[in-house]
Amino acid sequence: MTDGGVPPVRGRRRRSVRWRFTSLYAGLFLASGVVMLAVVAAFAGGSLDVAPGPESSGTGPGSAWEGAPAAALERIAALEHQLTAAQDRQTRQLLLGSAVGLLVMGALSLLLGWYAAGRVLRPLSAMTTATRRISADNLHERLAVGGPHDELRDLGDTIDELLTRLEGSFAAQRRFVADASHELRTPLATMRAAVDVTLAKPGPLPDQTRVLAGRVRTELDQVDSLLDGLLTLARAQHELPDPEAVPLGRLAADALAAQRQPVERTLDDGAPEARVRGNRTLLRRLVENLVDNAVVHNEPGGWVLVRLRADTAAVELVVENGGKVLSTDQAAELTRPFRRGGPGRTGGTGSGLGLAIVAAVTEAHGGRLALHPREDGGLRVAVTLPRTPGPAGEGKTA
Repeated sequence: MTDGGVPPVRGRRRRSVRWRFTSLYAGLFLASGVVMLAVVAAFAGGSLDVAPGPESSGTGPGSAWEGAPAAALERIAALEHQLTAAQDRQTRQLLLGSAVGLLVMGALSLLLGWYAAGRVLRPLSAMTTATRRISADNLHERLAVGGPHDELRDLGDTIDELLTRLEGSFAAQRRFVADASHELRTPLATMRAAVDVTLAKPGPLPDQTRVLAGRVRTELDQVDSLLDGLLTLARAQHELPDPEAVPLGRLAADALAAQRQPVERTLDDGAPEARVRGNRTLLRRLVENLVDNAVVHNEPGGWVLVRLRADTAAVELVVENGGKVLSTDQAAELTRPFRRGGPGRTGGTGSGLGLAIVAAVTEAHGGRLALHPREDGGLRVAVTLPRTPGPAGEGKTA
């Protein structure tokens, strides 16, 4: 669906505005040329007035040619016939030349119309290119359309004003998430300290108090994990600090080694020296979230497979796991915050930010994220990131 709610037309070739302008220019020129050719034909179709000959005036008494020799009269009639034929030939040549000239000018009008339309639409093409380049990460850029103050410049100024408002809205949202997360850490730390002090008091504690304190401590850890996820998400959407060449294979190996869940873990590292340029902390969080998500949302005694492939331009990290069967719509929803494999925002384990953080970090690094449900259950997540040259001596391809 398009933004206006109208489904796009499929199977129809897209006609550019430049082609429509060119067709309009050429059509108007040809129509005016046809009208001009009709006017020329109308005026050229009249006969040439000549002095009356003997055939028209006769040879009776009072005729101007009375008494003229017969040879002279025949000569005059022949000249009249030749003059009429010459006039007809001249008319046909004039019409033929005009038609050929009209065709030549029609072809030339297409070229001139194409050039003129391109000149007129050049600012619009520049605005389209700049608007496509601008995203949530570079809303500070502006179109800055120059030239005369016309309708196209008004459109560019309007888009710049919209970008200014969007930039302010995005910045306010990110500041709110970051500030709220920071401010909530202090009371959480205070509550955690109070629970620890209660549990550390000398003397026996009632079992109910100890169980309740353990539950509170677990929930506090869960909220702390949620705040940490929100901070990471806001950081990934705001900036990309301290970029460096990071080997994804090592991060994947560390993430798998850190897991203690009873699942079968396999690393198929087909590009051990492949590196991507980015922030090491964010990329480590991306890999850890993918592995944690694959382990947590798994079946008992399940399996996790991590594959790494690379070519000269990109590095692909694929994480697959077993588990319950998901639909395509459910898989598409998993990158939204607080989604845990179902339509609701509650229930399940984890903060619901794991794949949302993966999507934000991937976008911040100029990569692509693809989620595909497996037919026999589980999920296949593929992250493709631009490859960066590594140290000398590293393998070129997998």
